[in-house]
Amino acid sequence: MRRRWMAALAVSLTGLLTLTACGSGESAGTGGGDTPDAKVEVFSWWTGPGEADGLKAMRAIFERENPGQQFVDAAVAGGSGDQARALLASKLNANQPPDTFQGHAGAELQGYIKAGKLESLNFLYDELKLKDVFPQQLIDQISVQGQIYSVPVNIHRSNVLWFNPAVLQEAGITSPPATIPAFIADLEKVKAAGKIPLSIGSQWTVVHLLESVLLGSLGTDAYNQLWSAQADWSGANVTKALTDFKTILSYAGTPVEDWQPAAKQVADGQAAFNIMGDWAYGYFHNPPDGGLGKVSKTDFDWAPAPGTDGTFMWLSDSFTLPKGAPNRDGAVAWLKVAAGKEGQDAFNPLKGSIPARKDADKSLYKDYLEWDLAQWASNKLAGSIQHGVVANDAWRAAINDAVGLFQQDSDVAKFQQSLADAAKNSGQ
Repeated sequence: MRRRWMAALAVSLTGLLTLTACGSGESAGTGGGDTPDAKVEVFSWWTGPGEADGLKAMRAIFERENPGQQFVDAAVAGGSGDQARALLASKLNANQPPDTFQGHAGAELQGYIKAGKLESLNFLYDELKLKDVFPQQLIDQISVQGQIYSVPVNIHRSNVLWFNPAVLQEAGITSPPATIPAFIADLEKVKAAGKIPLSIGSQWTVVHLLESVLLGSLGTDAYNQLWSAQADWSGANVTKALTDFKTILSYAGTPVEDWQPAAKQVADGQAAFNIMGDWAYGYFHNPPDGGLGKVSKTDFDWAPAPGTDGTFMWLSDSFTLPKGAPNRDGAVAWLKVAAGKEGQDAFNPLKGSIPARKDADKSLYKDYLEWDLAQWASNKLAGSIQHGVVANDAWRAAINDAVGLFQQDSDVAKFQQSLADAAKNSGQ
């Protein structure tokens, strides 16, 4: 099972990490300073086209503003950060934290906070007046008993239906499906036309698909209630949503290794649809040296995931300050770039996301990103499962395990019971 695999990975890497931990060479928590060889280990999972380009753009600003600091890119490959989080857990358990690490804003960070692994960043929010430039709902989501533990770099939308206009036209589909039943009907049309109806990647992308199907089938209020104390995962409405998920998944092509090759199948005309976050836009749109160099509205197009129009399923990438960071001063300098207007405006157009700051330069956000900004400002909100907003890491891991088993046996009743048990045992 997935959690046992992650635990085994974490154990196997612990010994290696004692030899290879990056830092300034000073004892933990001493600050690092601005010596010429002070190293700042920035831990993330941004290695793919678009996301790596955005990180590179922020790095250039950091290096310009901090000539006494050496940026160390400690990115770990793997979409959604599952492999990175396994490695990070090993580092933190060994008291060998990176100077700063990427995490999704929201419930994902709760375990680190409860374990005392993170410093409060209230001092930085006060210094930079960040509460004036970040939306209040975002501040609320990343606050725990009045303390804030991360700096959000962006806002992503999870519930996006990416599609190939030519493939839809060949299948006789005149517009993207707006409801779950219409989506299922269109998947059948594409199958009959001889193309892949729905592309998927590794297991986390199937969980990503699940969250959009749950939202599209249940509606916003019922979906949001799943993460409350009044949640009822055993209800008939959830049974219907999971049955829809089973049907939709039956039209999926052979899983590929991650989200990028799954998205590429759509851009190349091999597949009709892919449900993925808006980081796919950067991958589709950026030039060939950092993406596919495709033309929007021609090679690819987008719409809200079926049944979710009017709701923005959101997530936010953020950076933290671990307790005992070898180069605390360097980490704080990085956090200032990540929080700053210049850093966010350099990063987000390349990443395929919109800024967390309200005062960003909106002229930089065109095409899909212009649409996304308007949606963020006007839509209802729902939080992502896979990307850490509504479920802590233990709960998300249990959902991933349940999805993995469901892919093998397609038993809706068993799947629903596993999700109900995961909610009951979540500890949130």
